[in-house]
Amino acid sequence: MMKLIYEVKDSVAHITINRPEAMNAMDAEVYAELSKAWIDVRDNPDVWVAIITGAGEKAFTAGADLKSFITRTPGKADFWLTQKDMILNRGLEVWKPVIAAINGYCLAGGMTLLFATDVRIAAEHAVFEISEVKRGILPGNGGTQRALRQLPYAIAMEMLLLGRRLTAQEALAYGLVNRVVPLKDLLPTAEQVARQLCENGPLALRAVKELAIRSQSVPLEHGLRLEQAFQEFLRTTEDAREGPRAFAEKRKPAYKAR
Repeated sequence: MMKLIYEVKDSVAHITINRPEAMNAMDAEVYAELSKAWIDVRDNPDVWVAIITGAGEKAFTAGADLKSFITRTPGKADFWLTQKDMILNRGLEVWKPVIAAINGYCLAGGMTLLFATDVRIAAEHAVFEISEVKRGILPGNGGTQRALRQLPYAIAMEMLLLGRRLTAQEALAYGLVNRVVPLKDLLPTAEQVARQLCENGPLALRAVKELAIRSQSVPLEHGLRLEQAFQEFLRTTEDAREGPRAFAEKRKPAYKAR
């Protein structure tokens, strides 16, 4: 059985972590396949948007399969292999929109993965928890770096230090997810959002995402200047001409990411 299912349809990449018997925990093989999937999302011109979810009805992902990593003894030099098996939450730059469809438990590494997505739809029974400290480790791949950027300080620290668990409604109230829907509506809702995104200018979407994310680590005056440069670049694209033309002709634009 494939531990990760990856397919592209109608400009949307679908990524499914497929280990429902293990709450979709990610072992070394899953992480390697996930890296390949994210790189294809980044590089494949036929992909404009990505959706990630877990198989089954119980878990998005419970994070790293700790049992599979206990016996691993990487060499000290591996510490500097910073680009090896790069994944979205570890720093791979994917400027295409990524939608998370959270179909249950979103724990540990599942949370750090969630932090690296852009639009989040949760099933009503989904729960969210960062509890690595209980295992004597820390939430790597961005957990300590993104939690306070995406949650109120006190809530983020309670989750990081105490392993507090959030319900789907609490996650919605704190702005961690965009909406909560019945499980039967989860993937249809994610698909609907993906279709809406695909109706917008794909190059403009990528520019907006990159600018918004980079704005968190650059001074405002630098961000404004970068925004101006991106705008000038977009104005030279075919899509920038197609958008106003379609508006004037009262029709949907036919964007080509060119």
